[in-house]
Amino acid sequence: MRTDRPSQQRKRHKTSPATMLLYGIVTLTVVLCVYPFLNVVACSLSSKGAVLGGHVTFYPIGFQLDSYTEILKKTSIWLAMRVSLIVTLSGTALGLALTIGAAYALSKEKLKGRKIINGFILFTMYFGGGIIPTFMVVKALGMYDSYAALVVPSSMNVFNFIVMRTFFRELPRELEEAAIVDGASDAKILFRIVLPLSLPIIATIGLFYAVSYWNDYFSALIYIQSADRYSLQLRLRQLLYAGEINQASMAAEGMSGQVMAESLKMATIVVATLPIIVVYPWLQKYFVKGVMLGSVKG
Repeated sequence: MRTDRPSQQRKRHKTSPATMLLYGIVTLTVVLCVYPFLNVVACSLSSKGAVLGGHVTFYPIGFQLDSYTEILKKTSIWLAMRVSLIVTLSGTALGLALTIGAAYALSKEKLKGRKIINGFILFTMYFGGGIIPTFMVVKALGMYDSYAALVVPSSMNVFNFIVMRTFFRELPRELEEAAIVDGASDAKILFRIVLPLSLPIIATIGLFYAVSYWNDYFSALIYIQSADRYSLQLRLRQLLYAGEINQASMAAEGMSGQVMAESLKMATIVVATLPIIVVYPWLQKYFVKGVMLGSVKG
């Protein structure tokens, strides 16, 4: 008996070829996803000659912080960062409020017309009004060239609603029935019982909304006219595609001509991505749990 146990344990821990192949595919996928970002970071920290010569891979060559120094001196970047923070925080709060309210109400089988309302909501997931009609509505409501235009049109996401509604359906009905017997109202049940049990899915949906608002540049592109209301992603788009940063514009803004435009673009990408990377680890455990719980049933 004693002599057989070590051999049995060795057999149990023996890795099969299929598992090794799976590990190899996952490792390759991780490398393909991480390498571009590492290359961007390395280029933003490398010298001009190393970047021009194509010598930069995933670590900086000729380490320097001139690009980040110039970004911190640029007033438009700070203004765009402030706009993105305001829009992301307010949009996430509004999105969570609307999604929680709609999902909780439509998860109740006793609600009359529930199937019809769900059908209308799902219809918008497949068919949109289009850019021009949406623009006309935003302008008619007086939201054009304001923060509201960046927040309100994207405040309700159908996919997030479906995940949240599915989670609410899976909660034990006995808890609500006991609260109803004690005389609790629907609002009290929601705030005292349902929401404390729903922290994983709330964190998940909140992260979805935050990433969506933070990465959105198209809304600012079509709804915002004033330069002081440009979001960070719209500024980044101008740096990458519109050629705003070049030697002439850098000289006009009093920026050092020795800082290469490409390095400045890479540094701006890092600055725009860093907040989400910093926030995600704090929400990761809720994120994984919330996705698993919220997608059990359709």
